[in-house]
Amino acid sequence: MSEVAPEQVAEALRDVASRLGGFFALDTTPTRRPPDARLTHAGLAARAQTVNDHYATAEPRIGASIAHLGLAARLWSPVLACALVHGIVPTMSTVEWSGEGSALHLPRPEGRHASRLPSLADAVFAEVDGVLAAVESGLTVKVAPRLLAGNSASALVGSAAQLLRSRPDLRTDVRHVTQELLETGRLRGTGRITGPDLAFRRRSCCLFYRAPGGGKCGDCCLVR
Repeated sequence: MSEVAPEQVAEALRDVASRLGGFFALDTTPTRRPPDARLTHAGLAARAQTVNDHYATAEPRIGASIAHLGLAARLWSPVLACALVHGIVPTMSTVEWSGEGSALHLPRPEGRHASRLPSLADAVFAEVDGVLAAVESGLTVKVAPRLLAGNSASALVGSAAQLLRSRPDLRTDVRHVTQELLETGRLRGTGRITGPDLAFRRRSCCLFYRAPGGGKCGDCCLVR
């Protein structure tokens, strides 16, 4: 049984979405969705193909990595914000695609009180990484595990930096939890924070530079 009433979780998620913007959105509107809405490797593969089509590249790893990075950002943003703004860690086990794009839907909003958890960072990591690991386990494209971990770390710090810009009053908590998360599980060793506003340098590359017309991201290990 959820420690937080579903309506409270849904309201907290609506609030962070309205205050922080689209990447923090996690739709909780009750609706009947088709079976292919489930967050599976097939769904990620379809989005990866969309990326490859958009950039006119035939290299499967590029689409897989960029689609994975987008998914990671969509997961970290609402979970981290909800935890730090409202003190609620949403349960992500039922998360699914909201449509053909990268937006997500949470059909059964449940959550736990952050203040009652032994470690907030561990709880947030478990919710997000559990979803990512399940999707990654079925990837048919060979992508280096450290690249995927780096994508997750990059998405985490990007989400945290946006939260910090919107809620500077949470600076201490945001920086502390982000640093703890970067030392948790497979995120350990993926990169380091290089500035007070959560500038970040990762130790792997998302491969965007290999797409025609692509470039290097601000946290890329290839940037000198």
